[in-house]
Amino acid sequence: MAKRDKEENRHRQMKLEELAELSGVPARTIRLYISRGLVDGPLRVGRGAVYGERHLERLKMIRQMKAEGLTLREIAIELGGDKEKEILPQPSAWWSYRISEDVVVSVRADIGPWRGRQIKKALKSFADGLRSVKKEEK
Repeated sequence: MAKRDKEENRHRQMKLEELAELSGVPARTIRLYISRGLVDGPLRVGRGAVYGERHLERLKMIRQMKAEGLTLREIAIELGGDKEKEILPQPSAWWSYRISEDVVVSVRADIGPWRGRQIKKALKSFADGLRSVKKEEK
């Protein structure tokens, strides 16, 4: 057992249900995060699986990043938990927004809903600004 795990064994330990309650992340989602490498597995596995403070802190960090609009893929890259080896980059879809006759803005289609709303709001403001400049030029 690693030194860090031994130290954590002496500190607070919690079952999955308690971890879920304290973090505000459903147990099913915690299992998903573990399978994707975003969160370490339990300190002790099996029926009596237990988790420590670092699991709780990691989940809080992930919740904050999601609240900021990051996707799980972006979070994995940010946290260094994306262990997937890629031969070719993953293809991505893009949305194109025509802002004016000569301006088109492309945005990745796989962004989170919060980020999408923020981008649309900013693009509307940008388009309104371009229209007002164009009116002034005439």
